[in-house]
Amino acid sequence: PENTTVVIALKRISGIGQFRAEVITHRLGFCRNLKIKDLTHQQSRKLTHLVRNSDMTINTELTRILRATQTRLVRIKSYRGLRKLKGFPVRGQRTRSNSK
Repeated sequence: PENTTVVIALKRISGIGQFRAEVITHRLGFCRNLKIKDLTHQQSRKLTHLVRNSDMTINTELTRILRATQTRLVRIKSYRGLRKLKGFPVRGQRTRSNSK
């Protein structure tokens, strides 16, 4: 959307949270309140170049890594993998009143 700020637009990319979005905008010298519609062509090119050429794992690559980790846990039949397979909580949450 055109009316959102650059920080919020960056947060919509999977793998980029609040902190990384603010670091990116600070590194490029953007104001925190800069809207997407107010970006010049050169600023948008700098932004896309920085996001693409950084060492961050984003979008489909991040999804692929997470899926591979889950399938590995299921394949080796670890406790976490079996809980994930059954749809139960993995990190020790209670199941007496929730998530049955």
